[in-house]
Amino acid sequence: MSTTDAALDHSNHAFKGLIAHAQAYGFIYPSSEIYDGLQSIYDYGPYGVALKRNLQNFWWQSMTQLHENIVGIDAAIMMHPTTWKASGHIDGFTDPMVDNKDSQKRYRVDLLIEEHAMQLVAQGKSTQAKSLMEEMERCLATGNLPGLDELLERFAIVCPLSKTAHWTPVRQFNLMFSTQMGAQNDGTTIYLRPETAQGIFVNFLNVQKTARMKLPFGIAQVGKAFRNEIIARQFIFRMREFEQMEMQFFIQPGTEKKWFDYWQETRKDWYSSLGINQEKINIHPHKQLAHYATAAVDIEYAFPFGSKEVEGIHSRTDFDLKRHEHYAKKKLQYFDPDLKQHYTPYVIETSVGLDRLVLMLLDNALTKTDDPAKRTYLKLPAPLAPIKAAIFPLVKKDGLAERALALFNALKYDFPLIYEETQSIGKRYTRQDLIGTPYCITIDYQTLEDETVTVRERDSMAQYRMKIAETAGYLHAATHIKSLLLQLKT
Repeated sequence: MSTTDAALDHSNHAFKGLIAHAQAYGFIYPSSEIYDGLQSIYDYGPYGVALKRNLQNFWWQSMTQLHENIVGIDAAIMMHPTTWKASGHIDGFTDPMVDNKDSQKRYRVDLLIEEHAMQLVAQGKSTQAKSLMEEMERCLATGNLPGLDELLERFAIVCPLSKTAHWTPVRQFNLMFSTQMGAQNDGTTIYLRPETAQGIFVNFLNVQKTARMKLPFGIAQVGKAFRNEIIARQFIFRMREFEQMEMQFFIQPGTEKKWFDYWQETRKDWYSSLGINQEKINIHPHKQLAHYATAAVDIEYAFPFGSKEVEGIHSRTDFDLKRHEHYAKKKLQYFDPDLKQHYTPYVIETSVGLDRLVLMLLDNALTKTDDPAKRTYLKLPAPLAPIKAAIFPLVKKDGLAERALALFNALKYDFPLIYEETQSIGKRYTRQDLIGTPYCITIDYQTLEDETVTVRERDSMAQYRMKIAETAGYLHAATHIKSLLLQLKT
């Protein structure tokens, strides 16, 4: 096996291990698993939903609490269908797809070509791979479907299952889910939103007036979006039902470079505060820009399956507001009291995939040591950990369980906790390590003598004595979201 093949095999093994860990320890399950699941749909378990909400809350607070000029909304999933005509989704929200005539399997052409390029790199043909990707990007940017057909043929790209190149012509596939509102026979066709941003744009004036906002200001939103992906893959990285965290920052035309640079740096700092290995973070500028954009970058994370986008930052000019003005026949302009004139604001967008962030955090946190103990634990930032502390009696007898339950009941109003009293203390520590609990507090016989407990830290495994009365303050200082927020520049 070559060095490259060995590295790919190691990455695949690591990713499968991450997926297995997430399922085995209550983070993420296949949806409808008792019915053999639904492809690329997942449910969050007890610890996954807590991690996801903690991460969402951190993003929300860092946007809306740390910036006096950013407010939030929660727009409906179902919107007037003209919204999607104005945004371009009805006419242009497509992926190129192709079917293999032998396997009867359908593929996204760009992913098929991308995988072939990765194989070329593994074979030492990097120049050929680069040429293939550049030609593909030109075809995608211009909508040149025959050009994609030609690439499949010229590079002899085959179906992974049938190993044949008997392809149908490449065609476009609209990614929006549609449904009917009203009576079935005469109902209106509406769509499940494929992104959350349009709910912000159509509410621009409502928010500006009711929240009394002056430019520059932002509108943040967290919500579900739906895309009928031709082929969804890579666990929760690419799903058909997913959650976005987006902020649209409205600015005066002419200031877009200043604010684009500002948000690029601000968002980079945010990832640093999460404790993400900065060697795994890459800022990738777009070579091909959308016709309405003046700049765009992706913040990428080095997943086991490659460096992939977790967040996009885009300078969108006034494209969205003007499109909605045109279709709604209503002005969406801002009156600038300093300039004494109306104009359509420009927009800087930050768009994050919440599910992708969860996957990034789990991958970054899953730690396996090479020491004799061969420990496996989740090194999650304490403020984001699903459980902040576990409370243990050393044994169930002699009143220790009662004292442990009393401490649990005293702390549970302020912290998410776990109480456990079965099996050895070592096995209980191990279980908490595997779900990322940063602290374990043990009530033992010395507690009955001097009102102290043993506190054990997850990462270092260090143990020390602490007064029971000090535990609440200690946990608050160590696990409150404020400790992460204080790392951010505003």
